[in-house]
Amino acid sequence: MKTLLLVDGSSYLYRAFHALPDLRNKAGEPTGALYGVLNMLRRLHKDYPADYSACVFDAKGKTFRDDIYPEYKANRPAMPEDLSQQISPLHEAIKAMGWPLLMIDGVEADDVIGCLAKHAESQGMQVVISTGDKDMAQLVTPNVKLVNTMTNEVLDEAGVEAKFGIPPSLIVDYLTLIGDNVDNVPGVEKVGPKTAVKWLTQHGSLDHIMANAAAISGVVGDNLRKALDWLPTGRELITIRCKLDLPQVVTDLISQPADNAKLAEIYERFEFKTWRRELDTGATPAVAAPPLSPVSGDLFSTHPANTNRDFETILDQASLDKWLLLLKSAPLITFDTETTSLDPMQAKLVGMSFSVEAGKAAYLPLAHDYTGAPQQLDFQAVLQQLKPILEDTALLKLGQNLKYDKHVLANHGIKLQGIKHDTLLQSYVLESHRTHGMDDLAMRHLGVQTITYEEIAGKGAKQVPFSQVSIEIASEYAAEDADITLQLHQALYPQVEADEKLEFVYRHIEMPLLDILYTIERNGVLIDQAMLQAQSHELGQKLLDLEQQAYTLAGQPFNLGSPKQLQEILFGKLGIKPLKKTPSGAPSTDEDVLQELALDYPLPKILLEYRGLAKLKSTYTDKLPRMINPDTQRVHTSYSQAVAITGRLASSDPNLQNIPVRTAEGRRIREAFIAPAGAHIISADYSQIELRIMAHLSQDEGLLSAFAKGEDIHRATAAEIFSVTRDEVNSEQRRYAKVINFGLIYGMSAFGLAQNLNIERSAAQNYIDRYFARYPGVREYMQNTRLLAKEQGYVETLFGRRLWVPEINSPNGMRRAGAERAAINAPMQGTAADLIKLAMISVDRWLREQQLQSKLIMQVHDELVLEVPETELELVKQQLPRLMQDVATLDVPLLTEVGVGSNWEAAH
Repeated sequence: MKTLLLVDGSSYLYRAFHALPDLRNKAGEPTGALYGVLNMLRRLHKDYPADYSACVFDAKGKTFRDDIYPEYKANRPAMPEDLSQQISPLHEAIKAMGWPLLMIDGVEADDVIGCLAKHAESQGMQVVISTGDKDMAQLVTPNVKLVNTMTNEVLDEAGVEAKFGIPPSLIVDYLTLIGDNVDNVPGVEKVGPKTAVKWLTQHGSLDHIMANAAAISGVVGDNLRKALDWLPTGRELITIRCKLDLPQVVTDLISQPADNAKLAEIYERFEFKTWRRELDTGATPAVAAPPLSPVSGDLFSTHPANTNRDFETILDQASLDKWLLLLKSAPLITFDTETTSLDPMQAKLVGMSFSVEAGKAAYLPLAHDYTGAPQQLDFQAVLQQLKPILEDTALLKLGQNLKYDKHVLANHGIKLQGIKHDTLLQSYVLESHRTHGMDDLAMRHLGVQTITYEEIAGKGAKQVPFSQVSIEIASEYAAEDADITLQLHQALYPQVEADEKLEFVYRHIEMPLLDILYTIERNGVLIDQAMLQAQSHELGQKLLDLEQQAYTLAGQPFNLGSPKQLQEILFGKLGIKPLKKTPSGAPSTDEDVLQELALDYPLPKILLEYRGLAKLKSTYTDKLPRMINPDTQRVHTSYSQAVAITGRLASSDPNLQNIPVRTAEGRRIREAFIAPAGAHIISADYSQIELRIMAHLSQDEGLLSAFAKGEDIHRATAAEIFSVTRDEVNSEQRRYAKVINFGLIYGMSAFGLAQNLNIERSAAQNYIDRYFARYPGVREYMQNTRLLAKEQGYVETLFGRRLWVPEINSPNGMRRAGAERAAINAPMQGTAADLIKLAMISVDRWLREQQLQSKLIMQVHDELVLEVPETELELVKQQLPRLMQDVATLDVPLLTEVGVGSNWEAAH
């Protein structure tokens, strides 16, 4: 049997657009849908060899269904502009790959696919339809199967019945009953999949259901009877027409040799660098034409076997001995851990995987404990054999997010050393604006769709622990992780290494920081549990008081957490004029609205205070005591290096960076972060760091002079814009100047400044004009930065970190303006992030060289927090400012403020 492969291009176009992040090239052109569809097509011919093939798209304009039912697809929003921009280059690329591309006027892609499938089947062919559209299930027969490359789902006749509960022959009847919201085809009101399957099972078909409608009781029976006149029309709309007269026949659909010159042009424009290199090297043929061969028996397997893979499972000592020798002699050891938990402080090993060359990997199961699991090597004996290798600094290691693996090994008494490379950080340094998970990286840089964790372990409530996954399946998954990590390193690191500035950021900032963050996380911070519990009780009382005040102001009790009840009280009962609406059209009660209303009305002010205290209570005073590690009696946050585009660290579980410090209640929470007996907390903070960086980057003479003289920069700015002497500046003027100083480096507009200071927009614009008149270098820096970002798609920190602004050339005005603001601020925020990271490296090195007991326990924004024994206090206080200030030389002095106390708050 010959094979026809049909691709539902329209289905994949939308799915790729919504599934992938907002990817863009340097020119700001969107590339996500283009990349997703092309990547899927590149894989399809490899995974499903076929004699004939076509990629089918909907043509523009109306079809016969619009004549039958004018409301057909009427509820669909207009195609997003970012998607429509990608269609023309996508069609060009598909043709250049050699795929026949079909778009037939007046007919939907579904109908074209249906006609070709039936014609091929009548000619004795087997048909593979690649789609994500459930409607296509009506086409399934013994010789027609569906594959969904985005979910790896394969539907033959048995698969359709397992998924829907009915055979393919009843899919049209089923869809007619439940309706199709996407295409705006009504079904029977309140009839969902369960009822439809029940009726079809009982009556055998839609026609029989309609004939027996009088006998069906209840509300759904009434609804069925109301819909009887409509159902034949609904069925006609849902039925794929398979007998249309098409201009093409199946035997016309022969793939052509790829136009590599055209592909190179497209890949270059949209920055698909790996694919572009493949064209030059011939590593992966870009020709889409497959061999004319019979369909293989594993055509419909979920993950077609990669013949270049050499994966094995280590279950005996001989296999382990072989791999121990390989690891000891390898120039770079790639490894990964499989564990019991995502909590790095609690996770225990279930197994480990290794790779020393691309395509060759092994999984070492250690603690799979399901019924019938094969005998595994002794856990402790294996760790004793691996420990010298993992702790050897001369044996270099590679992984994906090795900080986590280092924690896991530490939980078993192994100190991982010799960390040389981390693909998570390579990706972050190269493309901070994108996602850095291994599955995403494999798809983006290798064109490989990896086995996902959910595929092997299930998802949601049905997910099983990794120890319950069969070793055979776990081995394929885990070995692939190690293999793919090595391949990613081979693809990513040469790009980092080729750029001197990126290499500096990777080699001298991010990689050293990995070990330091591990140490800080391991150190943890001591928490006064009793103090937090007392604070929780006090906050609870305050919340009750605020609740009563709100009831009094509203004239009735209501749920303060219910937006609907707030709307009724504020805009209904109290008659306050709504300021803006939610997407559904209801008056908004979000924080911005309440803050504005609080200027004139007491109830919104009470609601804001209530929300703030409730969040403090639930997020910190209630939650922190529950996060104390039972073994260490400390709280251990996790720091993520590869999250913020600017290079800043992110803290989670708990998030230490979001504890509010502008309220007394927020500051009291920091009082519960305490030093143990005989020790102190030291806080060291860069003073006004982003303004100092602005002075350095802009080279504005006024700012440079003020900082060089050690002046109060806000007072100096106030003197300039209010035309008074520095001594004449009052507190209100200084406050205005502070808002302007910080607001402008974040790209604040006159409107934003007016809102912030509660002044007229014209007055705000006047202050901004005066500011730029006094500091012209700042205006010039901002203009140049915007232009540079538009030209190259990114800006840089002082140290060369690349800060991408994907939407800097967006046709959407709001997005573009947001990107321009981000471009102005990113070099300052990013440079500040680099400075504090370099400071952590410097301080950590000094602590180790001096063999001190003092330790870093937190990093929050521009601040380092240390736990210091009494005997080392004076030494650390004296040296800390020098260590932090000497990490870089700017054209203005770096200033570090150091505080000491028995708790974190007291150290400020």
